[in-house]
Amino acid sequence: MSKVTRSDTQSPAPHDADSHDLIRVHGARENNLKDVSIEIPKRRLTVFTGVSGSGKSSLVFDTIAAESQRLINETYSSFVQGFMPNLARPEVDVLDGLTTVISVDQQRMGADPRSTVGTATDANAMLRILFSRLGKPHIGPPSAYSFNTASVRATGAITVEKGNKKAVRATYERTGGMCTHCEGRGKVSDIDLTQLYDDSKSLAEGAFTIPGWKSDSQWTVGLYAQSGFLDPNKPIRRFTKQEMQDFLYGEPTKVKVNGINLTYEGLIPKIQKSFLSKDKEAMQPHIRAFVERAVTFTTCPECDGTRLSEGARTSKIKKISIADACAMEIRDLAEWVRGLEEPTVAPLLTALQQTLDSFVEIGLGYLALERPAGTLSGGEAQRVKMIRHLGSALTDITYVFDEPTIGLHPHDIQRMNDLLLRLRDKGNTVLVVEHKPETIAIADHVVDLGPGAGTTGGTVCFEGTVEGLRASGTTTGRHYDDRSSLKETVRKSTGALEIRGATANNLRDVDVDIPLGVLTVITGVAGSGKSSLVHGSLPHRSGAAGEGVVSIDQSPIRGSRRSNPATYTGLLDPIRKAFAKANGVKPALFSANSEGACPTCNGAGVIYTDLAIMQGVATTCEDCEGKRFDASVLEYHLGGRDISEVLAMSVTEAEEFFGSGEAHTPAAHKILDRLADVGLGYLSLGQPLTTLSGGERQRLKLATHMSEKGGVYVLDEPTTGLHLADVEHLLGLLDRLVDSGKSVVVIEHHQAVMAHADWIIDLGPGAGHDGGLIVFEGTPADLVATRPTLTGEHLAAYVGA
Repeated sequence: MSKVTRSDTQSPAPHDADSHDLIRVHGARENNLKDVSIEIPKRRLTVFTGVSGSGKSSLVFDTIAAESQRLINETYSSFVQGFMPNLARPEVDVLDGLTTVISVDQQRMGADPRSTVGTATDANAMLRILFSRLGKPHIGPPSAYSFNTASVRATGAITVEKGNKKAVRATYERTGGMCTHCEGRGKVSDIDLTQLYDDSKSLAEGAFTIPGWKSDSQWTVGLYAQSGFLDPNKPIRRFTKQEMQDFLYGEPTKVKVNGINLTYEGLIPKIQKSFLSKDKEAMQPHIRAFVERAVTFTTCPECDGTRLSEGARTSKIKKISIADACAMEIRDLAEWVRGLEEPTVAPLLTALQQTLDSFVEIGLGYLALERPAGTLSGGEAQRVKMIRHLGSALTDITYVFDEPTIGLHPHDIQRMNDLLLRLRDKGNTVLVVEHKPETIAIADHVVDLGPGAGTTGGTVCFEGTVEGLRASGTTTGRHYDDRSSLKETVRKSTGALEIRGATANNLRDVDVDIPLGVLTVITGVAGSGKSSLVHGSLPHRSGAAGEGVVSIDQSPIRGSRRSNPATYTGLLDPIRKAFAKANGVKPALFSANSEGACPTCNGAGVIYTDLAIMQGVATTCEDCEGKRFDASVLEYHLGGRDISEVLAMSVTEAEEFFGSGEAHTPAAHKILDRLADVGLGYLSLGQPLTTLSGGERQRLKLATHMSEKGGVYVLDEPTTGLHLADVEHLLGLLDRLVDSGKSVVVIEHHQAVMAHADWIIDLGPGAGHDGGLIVFEGTPADLVATRPTLTGEHLAAYVGA
């Protein structure tokens, strides 16, 4: 083998291609960004910091990542682009030096019941191929092992329209693995009839107990009473067998009620169409409560919750079926796959092994492939999305992460840091939006945005090294080394919530007493059973501490660009009524989604023009000038302001406006107080929910739930998306809740919250089947003094003990 040697001793001149080592952003104005111009080094790890709402996601995701994706989409043919989402160009003057961006954001995975960890990561697809090649008895192709594929058989004539048309006899057959009873869901729903009606009463006596079904409504109650199928004066329990069949399951039939043609159908299908087919999260609270009472979900008796047909369950490799494989913890499944030695499927086994090992490496080995994707926490979902990128041979990619340490115990953060550094060391650019000092510490470059949030943010306050950030005097720099200290005295409990024999998920017959009247923190490594213990035991206990449990979990806020903080919190109702009363008109006039909407833009404020494969164009409505209301509505004033001016106010301004004077509205002021309490004083009332950051959305949800009457508040990682400076504000809020007589239970990893607790319950010692036990109960001081667990060691290091 020959080897070329260089005879010259001079180093070659730098190549022009090597000069493109920066991502340049000039004049970024997306959301609250104020003409931001920065240069980000390529093939380095850059961390973006700043208070929640300062513009970090607007710069990283809505500007850099969005433009990269748009430019990549433009490389496809117009035919292919027709099937892609239309992405608008971000509000920015110049974006230079972009590379292909892979975004790993906080968006929760789809909550479709047929979406699991296995289907979301392609692990199930590889398992299905494996079983279709090696499974005994052989039952068919990979689709025969899929719970999302139903078996289909069809025979008939088809006409082929080319040349001489002629009918051809054809038979089509596809073998699927879906359980026919539960249709691949693993659970079957049953409606509790006692929640629909009181069978001791007749229809005429108001037997229905369904929300909104009033006795004088001809569309609901009247339809059944006057249908001719039922005796309206007979108690339901005395209906004949035929009457009961017509009442509950009757087929759609045209009937005439008070001279109006209506369609009569049985109560069960009517309830399924009107309530159960809708998104539960979008329902009004009392409707959602009714659905939760009326519908029960039980494990499918046919497939025992595996979702699979009998054939798929009986085909096995080394006595393991695909249902058994999906039920294993992934780390155990990885060992089983490692033990399979079959040269005919060697490439498949290698690829499957790499995927399963990636789960273990990223700290998710405790999950099972059958776990529904919608039940993953925000942090788990984000790490699952990372899996397909860990073993990638691609380099010079820009990876964008949104708080990758969410849901991670301090013990696991180091592992995440190692993964971020490994991606960088392969020659990639890594951009991370983060608040945790442990991750900021590993940055090659730091960009700090602020100085405040919302309209007071959107500027770059600092660029440079971590040491430079510490000395910079910015909000992040000042709070970088903040450490909460242990309380000198802790509150005494006023009682206890007893949990006995908890066995949800990986819990091992846990008995624990959660103290009342204090701040209790439930902690432990990811997957140790914290959420299973709290959400699986507490929310079902009505009457706890006398008033019940208010649970605030990590489920996302749903809302369109027409939704805003005023509509979501219910604030707009008292505001509309106040305007209506002051002007002697209807409240509906002051809604941009109702009678008061500008007729030109239908209350949207902008007019959207769809340009098919090209990006759509949104232009400000010329008639209402973006105010969303009809001109006649803006002539009505309250306290000298029209409704559009009120919606443009910040929470702090509105709090003062509705607190006194002509516009004094106690109901509105109360809601605004709660919004200010959770640190959202800078938000404008009419800002679309779609523009809020993850941390802002969670605090908005917290403010809304604070109005509910409950003796016990359960919060799931409330520090998610919070800046170091905001954590102190949150601790004050938790203290105020406890001091007002509430019991607060917090699932949390943040050491500042642990140090501030009155009582700590630590689960572990590990994750999955290595967890599920109570490993410590006591005060933070006892945990630090004895350090019996990983949590104790990290808390002691945090407080400097």
